Amino acid sequence: MIKRDANSAWAKDKAHVLHPYTDFSSFKDEGSQVITGAKGMYVTDSDGKRLLDAIAGLWCVNIGHGRREMADAISDQVMKMQYYNPFGHSTNEPAAELGAWLAAHAPGDLNHVYYTTGGSTANDAAIRLVHYYFTMKGQPRKKKIISRNDAYHGATYVAAELTGIHATKMSFDKVGEHFIHHVSAANMYVKPDDMSEEAYCEFLVKEFEDRIEQLGPDNVAAFIAEPVMGAGGVLIAPAGYHRRMWEVCKRNDMLYIADEVVTAFGRLGHWFASDEVFDYQPDILVCAKGITSGYVPLGATMISDEIYEVISRPQCEGGVFSMGLTYFGHPLACRAALTNVDIIEREGLLNHARKMGQKFQSAAQRLKALDHVGDVRGLGLMLAIDLVEDKASKRAFSTSKQAGARVFKSCVDENLIVRPVGDKIVLSPPLVINDDEIKTIFSVLEIAIRAI
Repeated sequence: MIKRDANSAWAKDKAHVLHPYTDFSSFKDEGSQVITGAKGMYVTDSDGKRLLDAIAGLWCVNIGHGRREMADAISDQVMKMQYYNPFGHSTNEPAAELGAWLAAHAPGDLNHVYYTTGGSTANDAAIRLVHYYFTMKGQPRKKKIISRNDAYHGATYVAAELTGIHATKMSFDKVGEHFIHHVSAANMYVKPDDMSEEAYCEFLVKEFEDRIEQLGPDNVAAFIAEPVMGAGGVLIAPAGYHRRMWEVCKRNDMLYIADEVVTAFGRLGHWFASDEVFDYQPDILVCAKGITSGYVPLGATMISDEIYEVISRPQCEGGVFSMGLTYFGHPLACRAALTNVDIIEREGLLNHARKMGQKFQSAAQRLKALDHVGDVRGLGLMLAIDLVEDKASKRAFSTSKQAGARVFKSCVDENLIVRPVGDKIVLSPPLVINDDEIKTIFSVLEIAIRAI
């Protein structure tokens, strides 16, 4: 029998597991924090320490940890049918039911879904579908994709190249350089102080138009963008930006891909943010994370009726749509998603997230008064705090000072989990957060930041 305990897990993990974003300068000595339990807004580590999870796992545990209803639904589906081959003309009830739910709730005519196992693979699928679509339309040259600096779209090879956080790709080989290009992030914090929000939006739109012209409108297929940049620092675009970028896409026969891996399923208080919050209709919408609240891995790439009409024509006699994953429409994942959205709807968590999001953003503003806080920005239950050496000049801390890591460790000491991204602190709590938990988060953060 395999020995299972926290000490054994720590040693085995250190010896055998290659973690995402491992810091090898410390990992070989320190190993990993072992989380042994999770319930509601809290997780418990191997020392019995109970920590407030202010990042919802990784943007995803929207309904909170350890929901019995989710466990029962997943267990019931295991006993009913845990898996069957999804290829060809075979389906399962949860996949079909979830497809209908998504079509009914997604913006506009996004009535068709391609299932994946997460956000990276869903973005990868989106790009393959875009290329296939234009080939089937008789436009085989129209394949270039424009993304943005500081965007995060995933870790598979193509999704990693779409990602505009270029430090994440140091020493890795690149793929897709001939068809993936980047324009500036919409970052209000770094815009020139003497430039108005309206003028900054105009600048970004003009840059986008110029890049399309440079690449050739007949060559550019799509623009991909997060409604709010997540890992890039919770960047909120200037007013009207997404609508303007969408209009440029329409004028140039381009598709607009909304990467709602983070923003969908309540993070901004709506099922989807593209139309409800930012007033544009994507041609493709990618979601994951909150679709199951992290209980089972699942991603979904939703496409419009028009795209489906084109790609559903046989390429030739006997031709098939030869794109698929073993775990496409996995019954457990789809059943988890259906249960998840039922909980969100029944408990009024979208309205709760809107209400608590306002309180969350308001409570965060007090941190702006601290000497080493350059900016506090966010929307709904997404927030970022920029830590700076000098507030007036926005000068960053030197790498050796590890300001973000120090704030993170101070918060853990006070039973709070936040996420350091360089010298940014990112917060994305579960939707079930309450007033007392908001107060705790910012009280602890204020103490931790002052300690710098």
